[in-house]
Amino acid sequence: MIKMLSGNEAVARGMWEAGVAVASAYPGTPSTEILENYALFPNVYAEWAPNEKVAVDVAVGAAYAGRRGMAVMKHVGLNVAADSFMYVSMTGLEAGLVIVTADDPAMHSSQNEQDNRTFAKFGRVPCLEPSDSQEAKDMVSAAFELSERFDTPVLLRLTTRMPPQRSRNPSRATLPST
Repeated sequence: MIKMLSGNEAVARGMWEAGVAVASAYPGTPSTEILENYALFPNVYAEWAPNEKVAVDVAVGAAYAGRRGMAVMKHVGLNVAADSFMYVSMTGLEAGLVIVTADDPAMHSSQNEQDNRTFAKFGRVPCLEPSDSQEAKDMVSAAFELSERFDTPVLLRLTTRMPPQRSRNPSRATLPST
């Protein structure tokens, strides 16, 4: 069966397929649905954090312990998590760590605009940017592979209005259902 997924649903599916062991997030549009959808998969651990710094620290703890970890937040949350983001960019990991930052160009649901590619450059970490939901799903695995190969966290930058697909290739425009 073929199923069309939103960008957030595709990231959640990608997390499950990539073997994310621990995911922590602070809710905020446009990223809330990622953890909500990830928590529906079997044999996963997902938790809401009291703030974005705690979400990153939980995911870092998993990566230090040898399990893949992911933290999810909206763009301004990376400001709150800046201390944790910077220390982990310098300390190394035992397993992959991906931090999803859901940027909000044109302030559809946020108080400001912020481009977290600048944070990635400042922290000297890779930043992947999917342009549609298929790429969002696929880039989760790619981000973990980069993280583990280069012993560094990776930012996965989503934007508010990610289309379900842009590809003219119909096989890329859909995702298999669970």
